[in-house]
Amino acid sequence: MSAPIQPFPIDVPQAELDDLADRLARTRWPDAGTVQDGSQGPQADRIRALAQRWQDGYDWRATEALLNGWGSSRTVIDGLGIHFLHARSPEPDATPLLLTHGWPGSVLEFRDVIGPLSDPRAHGGDASDAFHLVIPALPGFGFSDKPTEPGWGVGRTAAAWGALMQRLGYGDRWMAQGGGLGCRGHHSAGAYARSGSRRDPPQHGDDPADARGTSKCNASRATDAGQCRALRP
Repeated sequence: MSAPIQPFPIDVPQAELDDLADRLARTRWPDAGTVQDGSQGPQADRIRALAQRWQDGYDWRATEALLNGWGSSRTVIDGLGIHFLHARSPEPDATPLLLTHGWPGSVLEFRDVIGPLSDPRAHGGDASDAFHLVIPALPGFGFSDKPTEPGWGVGRTAAAWGALMQRLGYGDRWMAQGGGLGCRGHHSAGAYARSGSRRDPPQHGDDPADARGTSKCNASRATDAGQCRALRP
């Protein structure tokens, strides 16, 4: 029996946010470098500016509201808790679309396209271009659980994504888009879907996708379940 889909409202305790701000304020900065460019790494002033933004310039509560407004949810797949966003379109005939972030990254990579993709008419587009969006966080990223055993490679993650789409009621026919690591997973997901495989997901290193270089993917021409079109560099 499949594990249930559970709403997952995000509400980080204020004490944790205060602790982060305090630790950032107490950063022990290194001495200035010997060059004025990036040849020896990021410039100290840029890192200081980034830390300052995290300390008192980033509105995490606004980000929480966005994530919660996009159907923040969790479910357990293959023994691992997976966090995902499920932004359903108001268009009843919208196409299911799985979006996977890369490494390093998070579901927030897609924050600027969720509205236009799920509700194109509200953004000057056509209803026929609408998508129901499923945006999972890779294992060990964001609010997904961190694996406690080896084996969570591309193939196993791809199989988990297929199970997630099945669990959400989208069956075997949906589209996918990903960049970097996310794209590699979609290659594998498409292969399993086209083969009709329902066997256990492969361990890390058993899947040919693990050995391939990073590809760029485009969902616009995906036709099979979980398939993305590979544009080799």
